[in-house]
Amino acid sequence: MLARAILVCVTRTRAGAEGTDSRHGATYRGEESDESRSDEEGQNVSQAIPAGDASHVLTLEEIGSLARAGGNPADILKNVVALIASRFKTDVCSVYLLEPDRANLLLAATLGLRQECVGSLRMGLHEGLAGLVAQQVRPVAVKQAKKHPRFKYFSEAGEDSYQSFLGVPLIDRGVLQGVLIVQTVESRVFREDEVQMLAECAVKVASVVSALRMVARFIAPLQERLWTLARNLWWSWDHDSTSLFRDLDPEGWQRLNHNPVALLGGMPLDRIERRAGEFALHSRINYAYRRQREYLEGGRTWGARHAGVLRPRPVAYFSAEFGLHESIPVYSGGLGILAGDHIKSASDLDIPLVGVGLFYDQGYFRQRLDSHGWQQEEYIQTDILHLPMEPAIGANGEAVMVQIETRSGLIRAKVWRMEVGRCELLLLDSDVEGNAPEDRELTARLYGGDGHIRIRQELLLGVGGFRALKAMGITPGVLHLNEGHSGFAALEAISNRIKEEGLSFDEALSRVSREVVFTTHTPLPAGHDRFNEGLIEEHLGLLREALGLSLERLMGLGRMNAANGSEEFCMTVLALKLSRRANAVSALHGEVTRAMWTGLYPGKAEDEIPIGHITNGVHVPSWLAPQMFRLYDRHLGVGWHERSSQPRIWEGIENVDDGELWETHLSLKSRLLEFVRQRSMEEAERRGEPMETLQRLAQVLTLDALTVGFARRFATYKRANLMLADIERLASMVNDPKRPVQFVFAGKAHPHDDPGKRVLQEIAELVRDSRFADRFVFVEDYDMNVGRHFVQGVDVWLNNPRRPLEASGTSGQKVVLNGGLNLSVLDGWWAEAYDGLNGFAIGTGRTHSDVNLHDARDREDLYRTLQEEVIPLYYQRDRDGLPRGWIKRMKRTIRTLGWRFSADRMVMDYTQKCYVPAAGGTSSEVPAIL
Repeated sequence: MLARAILVCVTRTRAGAEGTDSRHGATYRGEESDESRSDEEGQNVSQAIPAGDASHVLTLEEIGSLARAGGNPADILKNVVALIASRFKTDVCSVYLLEPDRANLLLAATLGLRQECVGSLRMGLHEGLAGLVAQQVRPVAVKQAKKHPRFKYFSEAGEDSYQSFLGVPLIDRGVLQGVLIVQTVESRVFREDEVQMLAECAVKVASVVSALRMVARFIAPLQERLWTLARNLWWSWDHDSTSLFRDLDPEGWQRLNHNPVALLGGMPLDRIERRAGEFALHSRINYAYRRQREYLEGGRTWGARHAGVLRPRPVAYFSAEFGLHESIPVYSGGLGILAGDHIKSASDLDIPLVGVGLFYDQGYFRQRLDSHGWQQEEYIQTDILHLPMEPAIGANGEAVMVQIETRSGLIRAKVWRMEVGRCELLLLDSDVEGNAPEDRELTARLYGGDGHIRIRQELLLGVGGFRALKAMGITPGVLHLNEGHSGFAALEAISNRIKEEGLSFDEALSRVSREVVFTTHTPLPAGHDRFNEGLIEEHLGLLREALGLSLERLMGLGRMNAANGSEEFCMTVLALKLSRRANAVSALHGEVTRAMWTGLYPGKAEDEIPIGHITNGVHVPSWLAPQMFRLYDRHLGVGWHERSSQPRIWEGIENVDDGELWETHLSLKSRLLEFVRQRSMEEAERRGEPMETLQRLAQVLTLDALTVGFARRFATYKRANLMLADIERLASMVNDPKRPVQFVFAGKAHPHDDPGKRVLQEIAELVRDSRFADRFVFVEDYDMNVGRHFVQGVDVWLNNPRRPLEASGTSGQKVVLNGGLNLSVLDGWWAEAYDGLNGFAIGTGRTHSDVNLHDARDREDLYRTLQEEVIPLYYQRDRDGLPRGWIKRMKRTIRTLGWRFSADRMVMDYTQKCYVPAAGGTSSEVPAIL
């Protein structure tokens, strides 16, 4: 049908195509740069075709033949550009189509540029040389395109090596359809006859383009929409989009770690079309694409109403890691996941926010256990081409490159840009030419190396990140420092204010600190980075001089006691001194933090220390299972997730039929158990375990048993092995034939944390113990994918840190959304969430100065709660087989906690209590007279 439409159009335009159309530039010389005009034709034209040779011009018969060959529109046009490139002896031939708004061009086919840009590379008519061709509706020929004033660099296109440019308009029946372009590696002067012949070619090609646009296949082609979805992380929290990519190639989706960019990059266009046709995906793709457009372009948002002051000067959110999705491995654990959830909710609420972090091309590490259960670390290079990133382009139209001067030389970094819904994320990458070999490895791994590497990473994050924002023309109204790692950003902001406004350091400090928000996550003194004087002077000496500070004054900014010359420089102290607003991440953590830093505020009582708290929350769409999402759609009302921070929205859970909620939970539990079995078999097979072991692992765990999950970082204070001190009691509990209990574990220990690795090994050894073999399973390589399965499928989430060392903890909040119940020490978020009926508490919040006694008490409380409360309630069934008491508690936990611990509520709190005031956007504020 499509080929017939093209042939009809070709036939209809035959008469007009055989002549030249002087109205549109086919018979006159196109625009050239001054350099091109001054060059003689005999120079740099070795690849040009002989003058007077018209054999390279396409004939109507050839175009008709391509159409008759059939195929989808992309393939037909791709064959056309390939033929033109061959005839004109050019390295590139591309066709850009005018979009329906007639204000933008879209790359529709190319030979020479990156194929993944087809359907996604878009430019306005006011942009670039292609836009100039369309804007002036005449040919443009340039010998060295990069020197032309209208040249615009599109980094994702891969056109760095191409010099010359010749573009002609595609016009059919007097209407502009698009632009036909050829490019070459060598600087080539296009002669008048070559320009004219390409214009004649364009007249014929325009009829094909017109026909394709008439059948509406290139207005928004299938692959364009899929690539548009894939290149914005919005898809990762939209279940419809995620399911689309999975259904295109289920096996590839799993193999590629749920990475749509890698998936589409490895699928030929004809296969995409075939799969879409076989599984009726076209309407689903169109629906997802339309919803993404509506999401990105919607203006009636919470942020538009409450955060307008941030629109011209957004929040710059600095974090050493961002956990956005398992396919983007630039996170290690809770801090990164929190940062990822923060930027996603900022997008949903439409808060103007730009994330700033580092790009770790080897990520954290891949975890493997050896035959003795000891953790082994494996580092794998990430393929940048398989990530939804592009070079950040600065205000000058060039790729951003930052550099930082130190006493020991320059540190350089390129900047990657990633779209996260309505927000963007900038990631700095030190693997660039010009850096010393050790500095090229600076951003290779997350939290690796010694103090020298750490301070250079933090210098790059803070100072380099601020300079990247400036290079992109972004002037932040708020600097949000997520943990002390990024504290140097405030120093760079002060330096800029000194230069721009002619201020003294103290004056600039006063103005900048009003705009700085600092969030601390670490209740352990050892978790705060500290550097000696030598490292500080080596790396900040030049910045110190620009600030007009002595070394002693600079060191004092990072010391509890500025006059104590033996005290090291602490990044958290620096952040607290340079910020007007500081917060912990739970109510209890706020108390711990104020006690921890009383020395910074002499003369103030502990409860007067100016550090508040905003309790962490989780991004609901990212962690809620699709099955639960659909259940909420039915009972909480249309668009409930857009109002998930409102308590009344969750009241509808009480109207859900008990059986419906329980069956939904069991389906998720079944999915978890199957995932655990499959992963366990794969891991055992990799270790060379015997066949009988693989067969046993295929049968471990049962849907009928109470399933307890634990997935955390294996730091010793989190006490993953708390239960193991009474092994016989544990064995009796898990092997009770009437009321069995089973455990699924996952988590990583830091590569240098041998005590944490030994705790992990204790858990791994239970898997081999015949008393626990079918009731204990450890899943290797904990990441967001493993975590998602766990929090969506467990009956109970176990969390037993040593109080009060859990700053907040968010994994249990994700369990809440999916109907699981928490069994936790009253620490972090659970200390303010537990009401006696929405989960289970371990103990009453008691602590003890004797760690052994503290642990013994908590262990006894854990066993008692399990045996006297959790297990009996789970197995108490009615004649329909439903645990009514358990389901009642499930509903209560969802209703009372779902809204309180959502990232939307958290980001709203930050916006109203920190961002808007810091940006000077409050309508009233009257301080008390003391």
